[in-house]
Amino acid sequence: MAQDPVYSLTELEEMLRLHPSLEAYGLRADAQRERAEAETALPDPEVTMGLNNFPVFDPSFTEYLPTNKSIGVRQRFPNLSGREAARDEILANAGQLEAARAARLAELRAEMFGQMLILDKVADQIILLDARNAKYDELDEVYLAEVDAGSPSLFRLAEIEGERADLERTRVGLVSERSSAEARLRDLLGTVPDGIDITPELVVWSGQANAFHTVRIAQESVEVADARIDRAEAAFKPDWGAQATYQQRENGTNFDGDDWVSFGVTLSVPLWSGRKQEPRLRAAKTDRSAALTDVHAAARSALSQYEALDAQRKAAQESILVLGDRKRAIAQVMEDRLVVYESGAGGYAPIIDGEIALLTLDYQVRAEQARADIATVRMNGLLVIPLDQTGAQP
Repeated sequence: MAQDPVYSLTELEEMLRLHPSLEAYGLRADAQRERAEAETALPDPEVTMGLNNFPVFDPSFTEYLPTNKSIGVRQRFPNLSGREAARDEILANAGQLEAARAARLAELRAEMFGQMLILDKVADQIILLDARNAKYDELDEVYLAEVDAGSPSLFRLAEIEGERADLERTRVGLVSERSSAEARLRDLLGTVPDGIDITPELVVWSGQANAFHTVRIAQESVEVADARIDRAEAAFKPDWGAQATYQQRENGTNFDGDDWVSFGVTLSVPLWSGRKQEPRLRAAKTDRSAALTDVHAAARSALSQYEALDAQRKAAQESILVLGDRKRAIAQVMEDRLVVYESGAGGYAPIIDGEIALLTLDYQVRAEQARADIATVRMNGLLVIPLDQTGAQP
């Protein structure tokens, strides 16, 4: 069976950036920037051609009123402020997409680190399970020898078989957890990385709300709302246009032919602003107020997630300390039992039971350490941080 290639952490970061969901954000942002460029362009000019003063019942080009041929050009000039505001709104939308892409990248990075931490945890826990199973083999031999010597140890032998069964069920769960983590990594990276030691380091939060990705995205919504206000205000300014018409007529019986040129300028008048522009301006300002409210809501939600993950991290660290105390207590008891055993006054089975208990505690410590590490990388994933401060060191 071929092994997955070994990658560096930097290579994994680059592979993660190629995830389809991130590429989609980038493409949408590029599309918005293209639209923004088009918003400041003028409308296409209009060309008109026709016949003027053409008699229906007696067509003629030589009698008065003179029928003439015309060609005209008209160009509209929507006000520049409105076009620039429309451009700014679309660019703000592109900025929001970029902020969302950065947040998604941070989320995927935290997920990648989390799944790699799970694989490391599972590998260590399987080793500990194998060590416990080997200790049960030793314990079997000790108790069987005691049974042969007439000691009533059959009940403990039955307990050992039950504990072995629990080990097998735990192993099945670990294998399932490993398969799930590998499947998730293949989704993220296209492969399962191997040989990378992840040691998460908590990135210190600055205390500012805009350090959270979700708040940055909400703030971009305020930028969009500001541009909409500018666009609504620009609608009160007039649009204008210019047109020129060239008319050609032939010589007639009672007039000389001559060519005419007509020029004209049009100017829009916001006569119905009370029913059109003013409601739109009020709506744009209301949208901005809603966007500001979203910023506050995003800040509260992000802080809540951050504090919840921090609570998980601290709880796991405290559990590790408690488990460490228990390990030291059991080690002391084992040391005392070993003295008794060496004096010939006791059996060796309690010592093996103590070793099994220590392995069980090591198993729990590994689980708690993984819980603390995963909480750490997820806390880092909530924050806007440079790539070289992702909270994981190779």
